[in-house]
Amino acid sequence: MTSLPTNQLWKWFGLFAGILAILCLFLASIVWGVMNTNWQTVMDAYLHFNGSNEQIVIKDVRLPRALIATAVGISLGICGALLQALSRNALADVEILGLNSGASLAVVVAMIFFGVSSLAQFTWIAFAGVAVTGVLIYVIAASGREGLTPLTLTLAGAAMAALASSITYGLLTVNQQTLDEVLFWLTGSVSGRKLEYLQAVFPYMASGWLLTLMLAKPVHTLMMGDEIATSLGQNTRLVKIMSGLAIVLLTGSAVAVAGPIGFVGLVTPHLARRLVGPGLFWQFLYSAMLGAILLLTADIGARFLAYPTELPIGVVTALIGAPFFVILAGKGSEKR
Repeated sequence: MTSLPTNQLWKWFGLFAGILAILCLFLASIVWGVMNTNWQTVMDAYLHFNGSNEQIVIKDVRLPRALIATAVGISLGICGALLQALSRNALADVEILGLNSGASLAVVVAMIFFGVSSLAQFTWIAFAGVAVTGVLIYVIAASGREGLTPLTLTLAGAAMAALASSITYGLLTVNQQTLDEVLFWLTGSVSGRKLEYLQAVFPYMASGWLLTLMLAKPVHTLMMGDEIATSLGQNTRLVKIMSGLAIVLLTGSAVAVAGPIGFVGLVTPHLARRLVGPGLFWQFLYSAMLGAILLLTADIGARFLAYPTELPIGVVTALIGAPFFVILAGKGSEKR
């Protein structure tokens, strides 16, 4: 029987340790909050349910938000790693494609012009906004003389993000009531989401996870350049299309259930690369794991940083990610 190389063993050990960390944070997310509860209350909520407020909060509020934070964190982490690999841009995040901006615009338009106010309806409207924006970006990026390249993809995404954001805030400026209603969603949050919202989009999330892991080897080859990838027999156009589909599935489902949450996909791939090196398969696994850890931690912090007021989770991830972005940008400037 052949033994695994030492570095492979350490990678599996790190993955196991990360899963244990996710489990601990998941349980902490169920126990800790503004309402005072303990481990016994959690056990009683499932073994001896009596309908008390504490047990209802645990089952109907904290468990769904912990599950949503975990799933959304996995999606944003693995999506950020795929996006940085495709664009060969260390500063890439879901924001760079303008997908969050497209989802926000779709929700605001639905509220102002069609009177939509249900969070359940927001879910599918946001998903449609991400999908349409993703298709538009792909068409714009692929229509240039050089075809679909990391540069054209980045430029098309940045242009679409600027356009969608300008229209969104322009509409909100002239409709203050809509601004008040949609502001909490626009900052990103897992609070107040029902488990049914996650169940509705989970098949798309899971499909995105599996598709991204399957694309690890082809994308790694694509990173060497289109000409080299083509000479090795790769269908580069198909790989790019499937990668774009994975990004839309991951970002769309995450934004649909939790609103636009930034910086998770920026931070986690860098940490993953430091831990596991250049292999994309392991980068994707570790980015997914670290994304869940980061978002669960941010959700717990959101409950106590401004106690007794609860912050949107998007604000907490921005507090973590913004300094990280500045450091990366500064290093990029030094290299130039």
